[in-house]
Amino acid sequence: MKVRSRLVLAFAYVLVAVIVGLTIPLAINLRARAQTELETQALVQVQAIAASIGKEGTTDPTQLMTNVRRYAGQLGSGTRVIVTDANGVVIADSQIPSDVGVNYNTTGRPEIQAALNPTDPHATSIRRHSDTLNSDIMAAAAPILDEGLQGAVRVTQSVKTVADNVRRITLALILVGFTGLLAGLIIAYALAGSLARPLTRLAEIARRLGRGELSARAIDIDGAAEIEELGRSFNDMASRLEQTVRAQREFVANASHQLRTPLTGMKLRLESAIAEAGSEELRAELTAADREVDRLAETVTRLLTMARQIEEGEPTTVDLGEAAARAVERWQERAVSLGAMIEARGAGARALANPHDIDQALDNLLDNAVAYAPGLIQVETGEVGDRVFIAVRDRGPGVPAGERSRVTERFFRGTGAPPGGTGLGLAIARELAEKWGGALALTEPGDAAGGSGGTRVEIRLRPAGSRPDRPVP
Repeated sequence: MKVRSRLVLAFAYVLVAVIVGLTIPLAINLRARAQTELETQALVQVQAIAASIGKEGTTDPTQLMTNVRRYAGQLGSGTRVIVTDANGVVIADSQIPSDVGVNYNTTGRPEIQAALNPTDPHATSIRRHSDTLNSDIMAAAAPILDEGLQGAVRVTQSVKTVADNVRRITLALILVGFTGLLAGLIIAYALAGSLARPLTRLAEIARRLGRGELSARAIDIDGAAEIEELGRSFNDMASRLEQTVRAQREFVANASHQLRTPLTGMKLRLESAIAEAGSEELRAELTAADREVDRLAETVTRLLTMARQIEEGEPTTVDLGEAAARAVERWQERAVSLGAMIEARGAGARALANPHDIDQALDNLLDNAVAYAPGLIQVETGEVGDRVFIAVRDRGPGVPAGERSRVTERFFRGTGAPPGGTGLGLAIARELAEKWGGALALTEPGDAAGGSGGTRVEIRLRPAGSRPDRPVP
């Protein structure tokens, strides 16, 4: 995931947490406050009506009915006012005159029971469900006191209007929250862009540097102080790297000239001395010295090869079948002279690498196989899963299990290795494979195709057409 996406996502999480943390408690508090205000208002209204009826002290049913209808009209549409006597029998009803004479002092109307409590008559309000209206109502009742308990007044109102208002306000809060979230995300995207842009540019410059463009520098990296400091540190690192690589290249060029020139001269002198040797004993000694010079020249070549392992350019497509055929052609004559036979086998494959590096890696592997394991040597190519490979398989004594993890280290030589080697062949092959994102692996003796025993060294590479940054499985 890109830096900008991560920053926006993190900011979104924070915004959601803040909005939810504010909206939900506010909605809950709003609902509770509306409920409390509704109960308080109902109590005030019913107590005011009870006090007014008690003060009037009228017992005329017609006048009482007129009064309760007037009170109900003052409180708003849908409000019902009833008056009961001290026993709870309805004596006036603003909405249902037919209920006059019905006893309302029942368990289903606890507010009437509280108002007509003979020992402690008091006003109360209750929110409950009305089966008659099939909705929630607020029922409040208060005692009528005039030299004793005369009766009770009950006022009922639907809470639907209040609930609808609370719901609308809650939805409005949610809408405001989502609007704030959207606005915050837009702002976050803009801010994240200002933060991510210099990091993305710095990453691109790092890729260019990794591809060998040593002059790449982080120019115009603006942003926070930390990012600008990162850009400066990157440039310092790139400058030191460029100086190091330049010094290495100069060393390689100088060493190539300084070492090869005297070795070439020594080789010519020895060959001349061998031709002019007066005895077989002297000729044998000079020939042995000539072979040592060849070994020294080969060691110098391998050391210089290892010093040149610098990432330069992009990988190209390599036909591993053709690389195997070239290797057989190069090495067959020498192999035959040492009692070995090289053959290429396999279906071939195309890999992302450099042809010269693959040839050089094969030369190192075949050099080891021809020198230390004469016999049938096979150069195998093919494709397995998400990787392609080219391998060298010999029938020699193999590598002891305890040394397999170390044979690709520089200058390491196994306990059973014959004298004369440098311990660099497998190390160079491994580094050449890793240079193009590949790997080198030794197969267990006996598990390779074509018979048991020996050693199989496999170079694993990315197939042509795959992403250059995808690791080899």
